[in-house]
Amino acid sequence: MEKLKFLTPELAEETRAKFGTPTYLYDEQTLKAQAAKALAFPNAFGLTVRYAMKASPNAAILRIFDRCGLQLDASSGWECERAILAGINPEHLSLSTQEFPARAQLERLQARGVQFNLCSLSQIETFGAHFPGQEVGVRFNPGLGSGGTSKTNVGGPASSFGIWHELVPQVRELAAKHRLRVVRVHTHIGSGSDPAVWQRAADLSFNMVRQFPDATVLNLGGGYKVGRMAEEKTTDLGEIGAPILQKFKTLSEETGRALRLEIEPGTFLLANSCSLLTTVQDVADTGEGGYHFLKLDAGMTEILRPSLYAAQHPVILLPRKPTGAAKPYVVVGHCCESGDLLTPSPADSGELAPRELPEAGIGDLCVIEGAGAYCSAMSAKNYNSFPEAAEVLLRESGELVLIRRRQTLEQIVQNEVPLR
Repeated sequence: MEKLKFLTPELAEETRAKFGTPTYLYDEQTLKAQAAKALAFPNAFGLTVRYAMKASPNAAILRIFDRCGLQLDASSGWECERAILAGINPEHLSLSTQEFPARAQLERLQARGVQFNLCSLSQIETFGAHFPGQEVGVRFNPGLGSGGTSKTNVGGPASSFGIWHELVPQVRELAAKHRLRVVRVHTHIGSGSDPAVWQRAADLSFNMVRQFPDATVLNLGGGYKVGRMAEEKTTDLGEIGAPILQKFKTLSEETGRALRLEIEPGTFLLANSCSLLTTVQDVADTGEGGYHFLKLDAGMTEILRPSLYAAQHPVILLPRKPTGAAKPYVVVGHCCESGDLLTPSPADSGELAPRELPEAGIGDLCVIEGAGAYCSAMSAKNYNSFPEAAEVLLRESGELVLIRRRQTLEQIVQNEVPLR
């Protein structure tokens, strides 16, 4: 059976008593420790670590990482605006987006010093028409990717992210047309953990850098896999970084350019820095030859990854009255949706995949671990009109601090305009 990451049963119960469930509980000590590991990534001529804020954009988390010395990677103009509202220096923001900002927002962000990585030929044309002669970054699809499924692979011919690597001549032509200086080359291949694939993608990225003589920064993205489950392997940043360091030195010897490295971790920083606290609200079974079901007061409205990717998360049951017995439970969420599973089949086969857990009772506390990245930020918000869960930070001092209030029904419907 899986174990708690940073929680104790007593602290979990204290959190539930103070804030209810479902509640996300982030650990400040783990957040800072992961930031320090990322800042130690091997580099030859300087390093910028950008937190991929889409993983969890809560202002408290942004500020913690800002104080640690991290900058931010944003995936929309709205994320940039949100970070600025949280007090982040706009010049510490880098924007790589599928949906380019509308003109008013584009002008506002550019004026404040946000750095742009242009992700398509049309983005280059649009940016260049508005801001000729500026410095920009360009995001390329290097031709290969990495990830457990096609949904987590953002490189290669099946991915729409970035400019296809064979279009470098068109990029150079458009940049020259608008007198844009390409000072950053950006690639990102997905969420795999294979060092060999990552290094191959880096080789392709270095080849593209050679075609942009003004480039002073190479951004190799993020996607470093984190083992949420006990048997899963976590990416060793030193292992994948050491060969890359040598490539930077080699390029410097060839061209005289000392490129600065940028990386954009999200999952690496957040995944195991947060636990989702839930309560067992019902227990059911489907008779002999059927299944035992554990029904929680949370689900895809708090953690969509199992339904979307068949992602595996540790489930730890903390029974109020331990019996010493165990049962194979299928853990399900509170949504009226057959796909609201917290324990999907790892192979995404559609089959149910029971977990061996202590015998459960209604009211027991159940902790879903690995809930820091792409959980609160990427949920089926308000499905079945369930409100957003509360978010709490466990400070290094041991104090529990509310960093997002639980949403009310009035807040859910406040933008609706009823018919008269």
